[in-house]
Amino acid sequence: MATNNPNSPRQKMINLMYLVFIAMLALNVSSEVLDGFDLVEEGLQQTIKSSDGQNDILVNRMQELYTQNPVKTEEWHSMAMTFKHRSDSLYNHIQDLKERIVKYADGKHGDVNNIKSKESLDAASYVMLSPLEKRGSKLKEAIDSYRGYAVSMVSGTRKEHVEDRLNTNISKRVDAGNKNWEQVLFEQMPTSAAVTLLTKLQSDIRAVEGDVLGELVGNIGADDYRVNSLEAYVVPESRFVTRGSAYRGQIILAGIDTTKRPRIEPTSGTVNEDGSFSIPASGVGERKFTGKMFLSRPGKEEFEVPFSSDYMVIEPMATVAPRLMNVLYAGYSNEIDISVPGVPNNRIRASVANGSGQLEARGNYWIARPSKVGQEMIVSVTADFGNGRYIEVAKKPFQVRKLPDPTPYIEYADANGTPNRFKGGRINKTVIVNAPGIKAAMDDGVLNIQFQVLRFTVVFTDGMNSIRENSDGANFSDRQKNQIRRLTKGRSFFITDVKVKGPDGMERDLSSAMEVRIN
Repeated sequence: MATNNPNSPRQKMINLMYLVFIAMLALNVSSEVLDGFDLVEEGLQQTIKSSDGQNDILVNRMQELYTQNPVKTEEWHSMAMTFKHRSDSLYNHIQDLKERIVKYADGKHGDVNNIKSKESLDAASYVMLSPLEKRGSKLKEAIDSYRGYAVSMVSGTRKEHVEDRLNTNISKRVDAGNKNWEQVLFEQMPTSAAVTLLTKLQSDIRAVEGDVLGELVGNIGADDYRVNSLEAYVVPESRFVTRGSAYRGQIILAGIDTTKRPRIEPTSGTVNEDGSFSIPASGVGERKFTGKMFLSRPGKEEFEVPFSSDYMVIEPMATVAPRLMNVLYAGYSNEIDISVPGVPNNRIRASVANGSGQLEARGNYWIARPSKVGQEMIVSVTADFGNGRYIEVAKKPFQVRKLPDPTPYIEYADANGTPNRFKGGRINKTVIVNAPGIKAAMDDGVLNIQFQVLRFTVVFTDGMNSIRENSDGANFSDRQKNQIRRLTKGRSFFITDVKVKGPDGMERDLSSAMEVRIN
């Protein structure tokens, strides 16, 4: 938007006439010369009128932009309206000073536009330099304050323009002596000249107002990022959709500047110039991808925009299991792994949909404890895929069986200290003598379920006779130990009548006997 040009031919002519007439006043020329100030006044009024018209265009443009987008323009609109009010206030204050001077010179009916006592040297001095009112010094303070406020709202060459327009320093070309600014301008100054001086100040205020309003209107949209291409993108919540849920996301319109890419700094991974990125999935679980995008702006610092995205890293998985392995043991804490691809464990629920027993989460796995043999336990699994609604994803039936009988054994360590289980056959007598007793476990290579040994019997044979010795709970009794010590190489004994108690709380007698032959 164009503003008043201080270097236009018209303005140069007015300024030149202004200087000529002031110089002629200093030579104490005749009163007829004062009529020439009417020409300068007329030129200044025309300049003010032109400035008002241009400033009104800027104000109307600002109001139009504010109506279209109040959020975007609120800051600049508020600053413009505040500055406009302040400019009008100072302009009107100067107008009041002009009227006071003319009325002092021509009486209470004096007219600024038709001055009678143009040559009066008392009016300006009385009104502006009165020691009680100090209107001249107050005017200087108001101009200085207004100038500083205006300078703070513009940039570049406009700052110099404002400073030059409203400069209240006394020119070095003026022999002011000990006079201050207001004395130089208004002491013994003819009425018409004083009024013209004040009109020039009003003209300068309107010119500065145009500079500031032009800057503020220009600031709207200065931070906008220019684009030359529009593209539509579908941003889904997830690319994995389960049956019963919904495919959700957003469709967005993105503006792209294909000639100039923003600078992107991620906290991890690698981002290419076109915005594509790659992040190594090094760990399992929820992850966050964050960083900052920097947009360049001419003459200003880069505009910083943060970004953030969550994603889930899961293990590559496949379920491969024989159909006859879906068995749970009654009264036992059976461990079950339950996982749903793309869903963390804390958003998975499982329950017993049929049958008796309990199911509880324990860390990364679940514990199933069916209570009745022969009745199916059906485990129902539901999962939350991020929308807060749990959807059933699996229903798995399990056959419930009684725990098989365990096998009794004697635990010992070999020469390397490795634990071993002796379940019958030849063994060194020292191993047996040093063993505290026997144990029992269901050990099929997959499950290792320990049973509590309640008691057992050791049978020793000697020809036609047999000796039965009872244990001390799960341990060998002293009598059993003494009989074992008497055995020689090649002799044997039997461990039988083993009674155990399982984790299901049931006691049972083991029918099998374990033969031990001394090596």
